[in-house]
Amino acid sequence: MAPALVETPPQPSANFNKSGVGEYKEAAFGGPKAYRLDAELKGVGKEPPAKYPNYLPTWDSEKTYPPLQPFQHYDHGKDADPSFPNLLKDAKITDVTANIGAEVEGVQLSKLTDKGKDELALFVAQKKVVAFRNQDFADIPIQEALNFGGYFGRHHIHPTSGAPAGHPEVHLVHRGAGDTTARDFFEERTNSVTWHSDVTYEKQPPGTTFLYLLDGPAAGGDTLFANQAAAYRRLSPEFQKRLHGLQAVHSAVEQAAASNNRGGIVRREPVTSIHPLIRTHPATGEKAIFVNPQFTRRIVGYKKEESDFLLKFLYDHIAKGQDFQARVKWAPGTVVVWDNRVTAHSALLDWEDGQRRHLARITPQAEAPYETPFES
Repeated sequence: MAPALVETPPQPSANFNKSGVGEYKEAAFGGPKAYRLDAELKGVGKEPPAKYPNYLPTWDSEKTYPPLQPFQHYDHGKDADPSFPNLLKDAKITDVTANIGAEVEGVQLSKLTDKGKDELALFVAQKKVVAFRNQDFADIPIQEALNFGGYFGRHHIHPTSGAPAGHPEVHLVHRGAGDTTARDFFEERTNSVTWHSDVTYEKQPPGTTFLYLLDGPAAGGDTLFANQAAAYRRLSPEFQKRLHGLQAVHSAVEQAAASNNRGGIVRREPVTSIHPLIRTHPATGEKAIFVNPQFTRRIVGYKKEESDFLLKFLYDHIAKGQDFQARVKWAPGTVVVWDNRVTAHSALLDWEDGQRRHLARITPQAEAPYETPFES
């Protein structure tokens, strides 16, 4: 278990601004003040009503949650048959790139046996991100989707996002019909790329993660993914060796401040955690870089200039590594599954015409990040 941080929490970063626009991930679910329920239920202009009103976001400002407690996580990928007979026996697999990403047809995730789920955990850990097409996740009862996701770990309840009524475990990414604030966003930013791994400020961040499309623009709104294990392997052995043993502070403080600023909610007091810069995957044994510019704040034991210098190198290394990145395109019936321990991702805000973008995420938590010894 990562040690608790006992120091003054970090203050909002330079990426947080008082206009409430903030980074794209923050703007993507703007909170109750930005939400227009009438437009979602009735449609607006050429945009029809929401396809899945049962998944429309709600915010209960009175409901709060206590701090998360540690739990014992078991990675089912360790039990998987590496030939994937239960998962892929009828599947058509198309690699997205040579070293990250795949598209799969002919598999219905909601029908998998436990053995198939074990194989799913391992397959996704190996491929890093997999787009499963023609899925029924959006159409089955929400609780059934949650029951499926719960096999992979304890459900994470996001501290600031909206959730479907009665299902706080579902994290919603929602940009409503008629929302053209992308134009405002690009008055302050030249691009919308915000690389991150989800909620790494938790003591036990997510592992196998599910995101499925409910409604989306005709074009645009793709998601970028980066292979953090390949990014680690690309470094020289001497540089890898230097990174081992280092730890970094990950913070939820800025996200909570942004939510408060835009009239949103904070369902749990923001936390900070210390995690190793290099973490090991429990099923594959791969080592991966585990920092990201959205939640990582500084390297423990380094002076500010030293920490900023090294983190900037790592962030640039990940962002510029297009040869270990993939771009996943969304389509109706798509469930994208990734391993949050060994990937980073970024949504793309590349449409401005007011089309709705509505997705649901199921986010099982995994083990506390740990590091195994350096091997040259």
